[in-house]
Formats: sequence, structure tokens, C-alpha cells
Amino acid sequence: MQLTKFTHSCVRFDDADRSLVIDPGVFSEVDEALDGAGAVLITHEHADHIDTEKVLAAARKDPRLRIWAPAGVAASLGELGEQVVAVGAGEQFDAAGFDVRTFGGQHAVIHPSIPVVANVGYLIAGVAHPGDSLIVPTEDVDVLLLPVNAPWSKLSEVIDYAIAVRAPRVHQIHDGLMNQFGYGIVERQVTALAGAYGPQYQHLDPRTTVSV
Repeated sequence: MQLTKFTHSCVRFDDADRSLVIDPGVFSEVDEALDGAGAVLITHEHADHIDTEKVLAAARKDPRLRIWAPAGVAASLGELGEQVVAVGAGEQFDAAGFDVRTFGGQHAVIHPSIPVVANVGYLIAGVAHPGDSLIVPTEDVDVLLLPVNAPWSKLSEVIDYAIAVRAPRVHQIHDGLMNQFGYGIVERQVTALAGAYGPQYQHLDPRTTVSV
């Protein structure tokens, strides 16, 4: 199976004629990521994780496309009818031929004055995409997609999360606001501190494809 990382938190899985996309948000190459996809998984409602207009357009163009998302997001896509399925934490389902398990349930706290929204993490063939949360999956993880920069996190929490999940491989997501200076600081510390406990970190540039 191949994983392609797009800008920020968008990733695509391809396996033979099967394809699935997670979090095609406004910072990402959405049209490219969705081209020919059979399924879309959305972690939560923020625009950097779902470009609503482009997801709607893709679903209208291809009635076979199916979308799984937290209830609030699913409701906002209600015009698509049965193409959209509401999903929460602790579920298991088939999406375009991929076995998907969910975890988490709640977005990380940005600030006490900002309401917390639903956030669903996805585990696909051992690859974990937590969305905007640092909740550790209860199942073993082979590849962790690690949110490395966000208004709701700090570096020590990112490192501790990578250590807690204990995935052998780690790639970065949620990096759309970073530049080369930020990458230098964050990735050096993740590599040195989390790597001491086993996880091996590898940076992926946008449009990079790796086997998982």
C-alpha cells in the first residue's frame, strides 16, 4: 500500500485500484488528492481539514464517492444523502475496500474560551491519523502521522505523544504553518528525544509517496 502526503494534514492511500483520502483541507492540494478517490475520511470540521466546497464538488461529480465524518460535518454535507456517513470513536467499517478503525472523539483544547469540537482519528492498516488530537490509539500502530505544529499543542506534548504511541515509523502532518526554521527545531527534537524510545522519524515533503 502506498501513502502520499499532501500539504498540511491531507494524506492519500492507494492500493491497486483502491484509494482513500483523509482530511483534504484548504491548505492542501485537494483536487489532486481527491482525483479518482473512492472514499474520504474527515477528522473534524475545521477548514484546514475539509475544503467543503471541493469535497461537495467531488461527490457530485462521482456518485460512488463515500465520505465518513463526525456528525456535525456529515450534517453540513447533508445534500449528498447516502454518500455521507456519520462516524464516531470506537467504530470499525470498510471504506473503498480499506478496513478503518476509529479512535479519539474530541479535538484538543485550543483555549478554554473556544468550544471543543468532535474529532475522530483513523487507523488504516496500522497507519494512525489522529487529526487534531493527541489521544493514543488502543491498538498497535505501525506508522504514526504526527501533528507537529498547531495552535493547540506544544513541542513537549508532540514528543511525548510520539513516545506514547511507540510506532516504529513516524511522519509529520499538520505542518502547513511551518517554515524551514520551524522544521529544523521541531524535527531535530522529535528525532533526538522520541527516537531514543524507538520511533524513527522521517520528514515527507508534499506529494511524497512511501510504502506503508
